[in-house]
Amino acid sequence: MAQAQATPKLKRAALLAAAALGPGLARTLSPAPSEAAALDLRAALRGRAQRRAEQVIFLVPLVGPHHVSDWQAVTARLAQTVDSFRRQEGAWQAVICCQERPPLPDDPRLHWLPFTDPTSGNDKWRKLAALCDHLATMQTGPAYVMSFDADDLLREGRVAEMLERQAPGYLAETGYVMDHATRDVALAGPRSLRHPLRKPFWKLCGSCAALLHDPELPQSAAFLRAMTAHEHRMFPYLARLAGRRLTALRHPSVLYVLNHGENFGARRGRVGFKTRFVRRYPVDPLDWAQAAGEFPAP
Repeated sequence: MAQAQATPKLKRAALLAAAALGPGLARTLSPAPSEAAALDLRAALRGRAQRRAEQVIFLVPLVGPHHVSDWQAVTARLAQTVDSFRRQEGAWQAVICCQERPPLPDDPRLHWLPFTDPTSGNDKWRKLAALCDHLATMQTGPAYVMSFDADDLLREGRVAEMLERQAPGYLAETGYVMDHATRDVALAGPRSLRHPLRKPFWKLCGSCAALLHDPELPQSAAFLRAMTAHEHRMFPYLARLAGRRLTALRHPSVLYVLNHGENFGARRGRVGFKTRFVRRYPVDPLDWAQAAGEFPAP
Protein backbone atom coordinates (compact mmCIF):
# COMPACT_ATOMS: atom_id res chain seq x y z
CA MET A 1 0.00 0.00 0.00
CA ALA A 2 1.67 3.18 -1.23
CA GLN A 3 0.89 6.72 -0.19
CA ALA A 4 -2.13 8.04 -2.08
CA GLN A 5 -1.51 10.78 -4.62
CA ALA A 6 -2.62 14.32 -3.89
CA THR A 7 -5.49 15.82 -5.87
CA PRO A 8 -4.57 18.82 -8.07
CA LYS A 9 -5.59 22.11 -6.44
CA LEU A 10 -7.99 23.12 -9.20
CA LYS A 11 -9.95 19.91 -8.82
CA ARG A 12 -10.00 20.34 -5.04
CA ALA A 13 -11.63 23.73 -5.49
CA ALA A 14 -14.20 22.29 -7.89
CA LEU A 15 -15.09 19.44 -5.52
CA LEU A 16 -15.46 21.79 -2.54
CA ALA A 17 -17.74 24.08 -4.54
CA ALA A 18 -19.84 21.16 -5.76
CA ALA A 19 -20.04 19.60 -2.29
CA ALA A 20 -21.41 22.85 -0.90
CA LEU A 21 -24.39 22.35 -3.23
CA GLY A 22 -24.71 18.65 -2.41
CA PRO A 23 -22.53 15.51 -2.16
CA GLY A 24 -24.38 14.02 -5.14
CA LEU A 25 -23.19 16.79 -7.43
CA ALA A 26 -19.61 16.40 -6.23
CA ARG A 27 -19.71 12.69 -7.07
CA THR A 28 -20.14 13.54 -10.75
CA LEU A 29 -16.60 14.96 -10.75
CA SER A 30 -14.91 11.55 -10.41
CA PRO A 31 -13.61 11.94 -6.84
CA ALA A 32 -10.62 9.91 -5.68
CA PRO A 33 -11.31 7.18 -3.07
CA SER A 34 -10.41 9.52 -0.18
CA GLU A 35 -12.69 12.21 -1.60
CA ALA A 36 -15.52 9.72 -2.04
CA ALA A 37 -15.06 8.70 1.61
CA ALA A 38 -15.19 12.37 2.58
CA LEU A 39 -18.42 12.85 0.67
CA ASP A 40 -19.89 9.74 2.31
CA LEU A 41 -19.13 11.19 5.74
CA ARG A 42 -20.47 14.59 4.73
CA ALA A 43 -23.77 13.01 3.71
CA ALA A 44 -23.95 10.96 6.93
CA LEU A 45 -23.38 14.08 9.04
CA ARG A 46 -26.13 16.11 7.36
CA GLY A 47 -28.84 16.97 9.89
CA ARG A 48 -27.03 15.10 12.66
CA ALA A 49 -26.13 16.90 15.90
CA GLN A 50 -22.46 16.74 16.81
CA ARG A 51 -21.87 14.48 19.79
CA ARG A 52 -19.47 15.52 22.53
CA ALA A 53 -15.98 14.02 22.39
CA GLU A 54 -14.85 12.53 25.69
CA GLN A 55 -11.23 11.71 24.86
CA VAL A 56 -8.39 12.04 22.34
CA ILE A 57 -6.97 8.93 20.64
CA PHE A 58 -3.46 9.11 19.20
CA LEU A 59 -2.61 6.69 16.38
CA VAL A 60 1.15 6.13 16.25
CA PRO A 61 2.79 4.15 13.40
CA LEU A 62 6.22 3.09 14.61
CA VAL A 63 8.96 2.06 12.20
CA GLY A 64 10.00 -1.59 12.57
CA PRO A 65 13.46 -2.49 13.88
CA HIS A 66 14.38 -4.06 10.53
CA HIS A 67 14.07 -0.65 8.82
CA VAL A 68 16.40 1.32 11.11
CA SER A 69 20.02 1.24 12.15
CA ASP A 70 19.47 2.07 15.84
CA TRP A 71 16.31 0.57 17.34
CA GLN A 72 17.21 1.77 20.83
CA ALA A 73 17.39 5.36 19.60
CA VAL A 74 13.98 4.94 17.94
CA THR A 75 12.38 3.62 21.12
CA ALA A 76 14.04 6.36 23.17
CA ARG A 77 12.39 8.99 20.98
CA LEU A 78 9.09 7.13 21.23
CA ALA A 79 9.45 7.28 25.02
CA GLN A 80 9.63 11.07 24.78
CA THR A 81 6.55 11.15 22.55
CA VAL A 82 4.70 8.99 25.08
CA ASP A 83 5.92 11.28 27.86
CA SER A 84 4.38 14.23 26.03
CA PHE A 85 1.05 12.37 26.02
CA ARG A 86 1.30 11.49 29.71
CA ARG A 87 1.81 15.17 30.57
CA GLN A 88 -1.64 15.99 29.17
CA GLU A 89 -4.65 16.78 31.32
CA GLY A 90 -7.85 15.16 30.13
CA ALA A 91 -8.73 11.71 28.84
CA TRP A 92 -6.61 10.17 26.10
CA GLN A 93 -5.34 6.86 24.73
CA ALA A 94 -2.49 6.06 22.36
CA VAL A 95 -2.15 3.02 20.09
CA ILE A 96 1.34 2.21 18.80
CA CYS A 97 1.49 -0.06 15.75
CA CYS A 98 4.73 -1.94 15.07
CA GLN A 99 6.11 -5.38 14.26
CA GLU A 100 7.84 -5.55 17.63
CA ARG A 101 6.47 -4.31 20.94
CA PRO A 102 8.51 -1.28 22.05
CA PRO A 103 9.29 -0.64 25.72
CA LEU A 104 6.26 1.19 27.13
CA PRO A 105 5.40 2.48 30.62
CA ASP A 106 2.86 0.54 32.64
CA ASP A 107 -0.08 2.75 31.73
CA PRO A 108 -3.53 1.45 30.73
CA ARG A 109 -3.88 4.31 28.25
CA LEU A 110 -1.05 2.90 26.12
CA HIS A 111 -1.68 0.04 23.69
CA TRP A 112 0.48 -1.93 21.28
CA LEU A 113 -1.09 -3.07 18.02
CA PRO A 114 1.02 -5.87 16.47
CA PHE A 115 1.69 -5.40 12.77
CA THR A 116 2.00 -8.69 10.91
CA ASP A 117 1.72 -7.68 7.24
CA PRO A 118 4.76 -9.31 5.56
CA THR A 119 4.69 -7.02 2.50
CA SER A 120 8.12 -5.50 1.91
CA GLY A 121 8.87 -1.80 1.57
CA ASN A 122 7.70 1.26 3.43
CA ASP A 123 4.84 0.23 5.69
CA LYS A 124 3.84 3.52 7.34
CA TRP A 125 0.63 3.86 5.34
CA ARG A 126 -0.39 0.24 5.96
CA LYS A 127 0.19 0.76 9.68
CA LEU A 128 -2.00 3.85 9.64
CA ALA A 129 -4.71 1.84 7.87
CA ALA A 130 -4.42 -0.88 10.52
CA LEU A 131 -4.66 1.73 13.28
CA CYS A 132 -7.81 3.21 11.77
CA ASP A 133 -9.34 -0.26 11.42
CA HIS A 134 -8.49 -0.88 15.08
CA LEU A 135 -10.74 1.98 16.19
CA ALA A 136 -13.77 -0.31 15.77
CA THR A 137 -12.42 -2.64 18.46
CA MET A 138 -11.77 0.06 21.07
CA GLN A 139 -15.44 0.51 22.04
CA THR A 140 -15.06 4.20 22.78
CA GLY A 141 -17.59 6.96 22.48
CA PRO A 142 -16.99 9.99 20.29
CA ALA A 143 -13.33 11.00 20.37
CA TYR A 144 -10.82 13.16 18.59
CA VAL A 145 -8.47 10.97 16.56
CA MET A 146 -4.99 12.26 15.73
CA SER A 147 -2.31 10.41 13.79
CA PHE A 148 0.98 11.17 15.48
CA ASP A 149 4.53 10.39 14.44
CA ALA A 150 6.62 8.49 16.97
CA ASP A 151 9.32 11.17 17.20
CA ASP A 152 7.16 14.30 17.57
CA LEU A 153 6.20 15.91 20.87
CA LEU A 154 2.83 17.32 21.94
CA ARG A 155 2.75 20.51 23.99
CA GLU A 156 1.11 20.40 27.41
CA GLY A 157 -2.53 21.42 27.49
CA ARG A 158 -3.56 20.36 24.00
CA VAL A 159 -5.81 17.47 25.00
CA ALA A 160 -7.59 19.73 27.48
CA GLU A 161 -8.00 22.41 24.80
CA MET A 162 -9.56 19.99 22.32
CA LEU A 163 -11.99 18.57 24.85
CA GLU A 164 -12.95 22.02 26.11
CA ARG A 165 -13.60 23.64 22.72
CA GLN A 166 -15.43 20.70 21.07
CA ALA A 167 -14.71 21.79 17.49
CA PRO A 168 -15.31 19.35 14.60
CA GLY A 169 -11.55 19.02 14.32
CA TYR A 170 -8.26 20.81 14.96
CA LEU A 171 -5.23 21.83 12.94
CA ALA A 172 -1.73 22.75 14.11
CA GLU A 173 -1.31 25.94 12.10
CA THR A 174 1.71 26.87 14.20
CA GLY A 175 4.39 24.66 15.72
CA TYR A 176 8.08 24.33 16.40
CA VAL A 177 10.69 22.65 14.22
CA MET A 178 14.02 21.71 15.82
CA ASP A 179 17.19 20.67 14.03
CA HIS A 180 18.51 17.99 16.36
CA ALA A 181 22.05 18.37 15.04
CA THR A 182 22.32 22.10 15.81
CA ARG A 183 19.54 22.47 18.43
CA ASP A 184 18.23 25.45 16.47
CA VAL A 185 14.45 25.95 16.63
CA ALA A 186 12.10 27.59 14.10
CA LEU A 187 8.51 28.68 14.36
CA ALA A 188 6.33 27.39 11.53
CA GLY A 189 3.13 29.29 10.89
CA PRO A 190 0.91 30.94 8.31
CA ARG A 191 2.37 33.49 5.95
CA SER A 192 2.46 37.13 7.04
CA LEU A 193 3.77 40.47 5.82
CA ARG A 194 6.95 39.79 7.76
CA HIS A 195 7.23 36.18 6.56
CA PRO A 196 5.52 36.02 3.14
CA LEU A 197 7.06 32.63 2.23
CA ARG A 198 6.88 30.86 5.58
CA LYS A 199 5.01 27.54 5.73
CA PRO A 200 2.31 26.61 8.24
CA PHE A 201 3.21 23.74 10.52
CA TRP A 202 0.75 21.32 8.93
CA LYS A 203 2.64 21.50 5.65
CA LEU A 204 5.84 20.33 7.38
CA CYS A 205 4.77 17.68 9.87
CA GLY A 206 2.25 14.84 9.88
CA SER A 207 1.35 15.26 13.57
CA CYS A 208 -0.93 18.14 12.75
CA ALA A 209 -4.63 17.26 12.62
CA ALA A 210 -7.23 15.82 14.99
CA LEU A 211 -10.73 14.95 13.77
CA LEU A 212 -13.88 14.17 15.67
CA HIS A 213 -14.67 10.49 15.22
CA ASP A 214 -18.13 9.14 15.94
CA PRO A 215 -18.07 5.33 16.18
CA GLU A 216 -21.82 5.21 15.50
CA LEU A 217 -21.07 6.28 11.93
CA PRO A 218 -19.18 3.65 9.90
CA GLN A 219 -18.31 6.42 7.45
CA SER A 220 -16.21 8.10 10.14
CA ALA A 221 -13.51 5.43 10.51
CA ALA A 222 -13.59 4.80 6.77
CA PHE A 223 -12.84 8.45 6.15
CA LEU A 224 -9.99 8.51 8.67
CA ARG A 225 -8.47 5.47 6.95
CA ALA A 226 -8.73 7.12 3.54
CA MET A 227 -7.44 10.50 4.74
CA THR A 228 -4.36 9.11 6.46
CA ALA A 229 -3.39 7.30 3.27
CA HIS A 230 -2.37 10.75 2.02
CA GLU A 231 0.44 13.10 2.90
CA HIS A 232 -0.56 15.51 5.67
CA ARG A 233 -0.83 18.45 3.25
CA MET A 234 -4.14 16.94 2.10
CA PHE A 235 -5.65 16.70 5.61
CA PRO A 236 -7.28 20.18 5.85
CA TYR A 237 -8.83 19.88 2.38
CA LEU A 238 -10.22 16.39 2.95
CA ALA A 239 -11.58 17.31 6.37
CA ARG A 240 -13.34 20.32 4.86
CA LEU A 241 -14.76 18.17 2.07
CA ALA A 242 -16.09 15.79 4.74
CA GLY A 243 -17.81 18.61 6.60
CA ARG A 244 -15.24 18.52 9.41
CA ARG A 245 -13.62 21.93 8.90
CA LEU A 246 -10.53 22.15 11.11
CA THR A 247 -10.06 24.85 13.76
CA ALA A 248 -6.58 26.15 14.52
CA LEU A 249 -5.18 25.20 17.90
CA ARG A 250 -4.53 28.26 20.05
CA HIS A 251 -0.78 27.89 20.55
CA PRO A 252 2.17 26.30 18.73
CA SER A 253 1.22 22.78 19.70
CA VAL A 254 3.73 20.25 18.38
CA LEU A 255 7.53 20.05 18.35
CA TYR A 256 8.89 18.37 15.24
CA VAL A 257 12.48 17.20 15.73
CA LEU A 258 14.32 16.52 12.50
CA ASN A 259 17.82 15.53 11.47
CA HIS A 260 18.22 12.97 14.25
CA GLY A 261 19.13 10.19 11.82
CA GLU A 262 15.97 8.06 11.76
CA ASN A 263 13.32 10.54 10.59
CA PHE A 264 10.93 9.10 8.04
CA GLY A 265 11.80 12.02 5.77
CA ALA A 266 15.50 11.32 6.15
CA ARG A 267 14.99 7.76 4.93
CA ARG A 268 13.44 9.28 1.81
CA GLY A 269 16.13 11.98 1.47
CA ARG A 270 13.66 14.82 2.12
CA VAL A 271 15.05 16.68 5.13
CA GLY A 272 17.31 19.28 3.47
CA PHE A 273 14.70 21.96 2.81
CA LYS A 274 13.43 21.62 6.38
CA THR A 275 16.86 22.27 7.87
CA ARG A 276 17.03 25.38 5.68
CA PHE A 277 13.59 26.35 6.99
CA VAL A 278 14.91 26.16 10.56
CA ARG A 279 17.75 28.52 9.72
CA ARG A 280 15.46 30.94 7.90
CA TYR A 281 12.67 31.25 10.46
CA PRO A 282 14.25 31.14 13.93
CA VAL A 283 11.84 31.31 16.84
CA ASP A 284 11.85 34.31 19.15
CA PRO A 285 14.20 33.23 21.99
CA LEU A 286 11.81 34.56 24.65
CA ASP A 287 8.92 32.62 23.14
CA TRP A 288 10.93 29.41 23.04
CA ALA A 289 12.22 29.90 26.59
CA GLN A 290 8.62 29.87 27.78
CA ALA A 291 7.44 27.04 25.52
CA ALA A 292 10.39 24.66 25.92
CA GLY A 293 9.36 23.64 29.44
CA GLU A 294 5.99 22.45 28.11
CA PHE A 295 7.64 19.69 26.06
CA PRO A 296 9.87 16.82 27.15
CA ALA A 297 13.49 17.79 26.43
CA PRO A 298 14.32 16.25 23.04
